Amino acid sequence: MVAMMLCWSSSAQTSYGQTSYVQGSAARAERELFASVNDARRAQGLPSLQWNESLAVAARRHAAVMAERGTAMHAFEGEPSLSVRVKQAGVHFSWLSENVTQGPTAIFIHTQFMHSSAHRANIVDRDMDSVGVGVVEQGGQLFAVEDFAQVR
Repeated sequence: MVAMMLCWSSSAQTSYGQTSYVQGSAARAERELFASVNDARRAQGLPSLQWNESLAVAARRHAAVMAERGTAMHAFEGEPSLSVRVKQAGVHFSWLSENVTQGPTAIFIHTQFMHSSAHRANIVDRDMDSVGVGVVEQGGQLFAVEDFAQVR
């Protein structure tokens, strides 16, 4: 089952411990969204999701396309589907879903997700064990992608 939703990304990368993050405000937003997802899960008595850098790569690539196009969508004409994008990034999965949106801050974006039943369902999905978040900043807007998976 592939459910697609809203999120964001960025292209410049730097090493941050064992995890690679983008630089600047986009990197900060990725970390904030990752923490917010796990806070929401823990509040529901669910285990935290593991960061998956390959999912983050796929999320960042899609966020960059959204930023380039100036709008948040799950797929654009000529762009591979979510499952193809994730496979191209090297992820092997059993379940997959995606949140995508744009907004001024990570807090605003997470609040949007949590007030949408479909996006919230992706965040608190018991079948998921991993997440990658990508954020790209363009023109004062953050374009965000959260890719969730049950990896194999």
